Amino acid sequence: MRLTIVGTGYVGLVAGTCFAESGHEVVCLDIDAAKVERLRKGELTIYEPGLSDLFARNTREGRLRFTASYPEAVKHARIFFLCLPTPPTEDGSADVKYVLAAVRQLGRELTAQDAAGKAKPPLFVCKSTVPVGTHLKVRAAAAETYAQPFAVASNPEFLKEGAAVEDFQKPDRVVIGTDDDAAYKALESLHEPFCRSGAPILRMDPASAELTKYAANCFLATKISFMNEVARLCEATGADVELVRRGITADARIGKAFLFPGLGYGGSCFPKDTRALVATARGLGLQASIVEAAEAVNDAQKTILVPKVLRHLGADPKGQTVALWGLAFKPRTDDIREAPALAVIEKLLAAGVKVRAFDPEAMPNVKARLGASVYYAKDMYDALDGAAALLLVTEWNEFRAPDWERVKARLKTPALFDGRNLYDPADMAELGFQYWGVGRHSARGS
Repeated sequence: MRLTIVGTGYVGLVAGTCFAESGHEVVCLDIDAAKVERLRKGELTIYEPGLSDLFARNTREGRLRFTASYPEAVKHARIFFLCLPTPPTEDGSADVKYVLAAVRQLGRELTAQDAAGKAKPPLFVCKSTVPVGTHLKVRAAAAETYAQPFAVASNPEFLKEGAAVEDFQKPDRVVIGTDDDAAYKALESLHEPFCRSGAPILRMDPASAELTKYAANCFLATKISFMNEVARLCEATGADVELVRRGITADARIGKAFLFPGLGYGGSCFPKDTRALVATARGLGLQASIVEAAEAVNDAQKTILVPKVLRHLGADPKGQTVALWGLAFKPRTDDIREAPALAVIEKLLAAGVKVRAFDPEAMPNVKARLGASVYYAKDMYDALDGAAALLLVTEWNEFRAPDWERVKARLKTPALFDGRNLYDPADMAELGFQYWGVGRHSARGS
């Protein structure tokens, strides 16, 4: 099948590459000509495990191409996957102007190329995360510039950064929202090869498909914030959140996923989608109280360890140094959008503390935002030199089993603030570290 992907951001690039890997001929359209040129040269513009090999193979074999030309993209296919950004507005609602602008331009080019009026009806598929009712706006936008029959569908993505390729190729489910039978059959055919292990393909109306995406992300965000509130109770009562977590997640009705306490969530989805759902509810005269609470807890959680770090530094923290491990909002990505590390750094710098940071992938993105206000270490051990404490923010695998003697030797003070509860407090005390976790018993080393 011939497909056009509109937008080469995270979703578009992963979707286009995975569809090409499945044998389809894919053209990815982006109005950023410089970005398109980089992709044509074989340079990936995002970091995502497993994507590089698929990208190289499919571009080499001609199934995956890139263009900044709407005429070329429209000439290639009749199925258009809309993978455009939907940034938040001032009130938190998602802005769909880029989606609608792209649809209007696609309609213009389709009109120019379908002068005879005998072409197969095009299909506009919204993969972007959009508010409920956007399918109606997409339909109206297309009708402004294209007078022939067409179809619209909602096909939301459920990709986790750091595991997006696997999630696309082995989905838990595929959601297809459309009232058009031909559109459903086309999308079902596209996704069926990825669902042969038994994952369901769920057909529903477009509005339900749009809301499914928001509901899923907001529920997962709520689980994270719930566990972080439990962690605060643990600290106040002397309980250990790890023991509490094991106790509740053994209940099959609750499960284990997304119930690890830490410094909260970040990234491109959960923060934006929780705010957008709250804004949608507000626009309907309703209140999404649970989601609002989850967002408030998360905002406070990001810097919950900073006061403890400052107390450790003493009465005058100015000029002292803290080492930071992890800058990306989660492991296995270079994405720093809404990353807890940024909030932590902001608080530390405001207190006059110097920050030496290391992250395997995200340092260029942080440097582009924060410049020289932070020292960007050559490796995880270089970040430690002269630091009065080590603060773990992102749980990359590289940080799971460091050479603790080497860590201790390079730190000015053997103090560890574990923002992801990656280490065992008793083990750290035995190694001679002062240890603070999230909702765990603090440990004092020798």
